[in-house]
Amino acid sequence: MHLSHHPATEFASNDYHRLPVTEKQLAYARKIAARASLAIPDEVCADRRAMSAWIDAHRPQSVTRREGANHPSSKQVAFAERIARIKRRNVPPECFRDRTTMSRWIDSNR
Repeated sequence: MHLSHHPATEFASNDYHRLPVTEKQLAYARKIAARASLAIPDEVCADRRAMSAWIDAHRPQSVTRREGANHPSSKQVAFAERIARIKRRNVPPECFRDRTTMSRWIDSNR
């Protein structure tokens, strides 16, 4: 069976699925750009995913850890609790205060 290959559709743009940036994204990106003396590329301003990637790449890294910044994620906690139910044991309380401790508990109890 031979499928015809139409060259006009080969390089057609799929812009219909691209979403515009949100006002919050744009405001946050402008804040980052102003603090770091950066310019936001025009192509980034036209696509929500591109803007999200730009923000992730340029967002300032926290110098000091905020209270609770080292706590395990909700996904880690849910996964640990699922393991605990299956193995009929408790997740130690110290695991809920530190993401590294939680990760080690998960790895040793899988």
